[in-house]
Amino acid sequence: MAEAGAITHGGGARPGAIAVWIQAIRAPSLSAAAIPVLLGVAVAAREGFFSLGRMILALVGAMAIQAGTNLINDYYDFRSGADSEQSLGPSMVIQRGLLSADQVWRGGIAAFTIGALIGLVLVYLCGWPILAIGIPSIAAGYFYTASPVSLAYVALGELTVFIFMGPAIVIGSYFVMAMHFSPSAIWASIPLGFLVAGILHANNIRDIESDTRHGKRTLATILGRAGANYELITLDVAAYATTIVAIVLHALPWIALAVFITIPRALDQVRIMTRETDPKKLNLGLFRSIQLHMEFGLVMIAAFLIAAFAGW
Repeated sequence: MAEAGAITHGGGARPGAIAVWIQAIRAPSLSAAAIPVLLGVAVAAREGFFSLGRMILALVGAMAIQAGTNLINDYYDFRSGADSEQSLGPSMVIQRGLLSADQVWRGGIAAFTIGALIGLVLVYLCGWPILAIGIPSIAAGYFYTASPVSLAYVALGELTVFIFMGPAIVIGSYFVMAMHFSPSAIWASIPLGFLVAGILHANNIRDIESDTRHGKRTLATILGRAGANYELITLDVAAYATTIVAIVLHALPWIALAVFITIPRALDQVRIMTRETDPKKLNLGLFRSIQLHMEFGLVMIAAFLIAAFAGW
């Protein structure tokens, strides 16, 4: 790796090594792993279970697996030609000459290794269910774009993200705290799963033309732009609808209705994604999807913590 201050092939000053790797792992996107961990912990706290040490392990482990997924995703998208210098991806460290493809691949393996080692510690502390959740999570992260499976290339990206960035993390984090499973954790995980799938789907709507050219089959390329927009709306509606159902079933505290304050963010996201077709403008809609997931998740976490302290 060249020293900081060197000139990239694009003519700009090269960022330092730490800054490059922060960019490579897409550090801001790691909130998509952190929020479900914290939600699982909050659900457990409401039921009287909490361990600071195990929470930290779960948080670091989940973010390490996501970082590994991001890096391996960038590597295989580069190898397949799906990402080029004209792409609008959030990392692009390979295309900009900041890291070699091999460095990115090795970084992904290192991140997965960290996540796996932390997972083994949690297996020792909490039992085999963590292994049953952790192994498929790492496999899904690696084979999201890696051959021969390449889940993202056969229109299984949203389903994979829904399962492993929603229920798997929330339910697993709850188990790490309580050493058993809970209907409340399952119900709390579902709306978040819909919204994190919405982030990926918004990304795929932005890239619909590029993915079509490179033969990358996503739900967006299959449905077409109009159909993909309706799917995004459906994912948002499903998040709020399942929240109501869970509250009616007393799986979530009534104060979880506070998540409806995020509806303006959802409407703004939908407005951008349905009115714009320019990928650069659709980037803002993707950012709104990330904000919606974060804000919805934080409100849900706060609802469980308030319920815990109030005894609801």
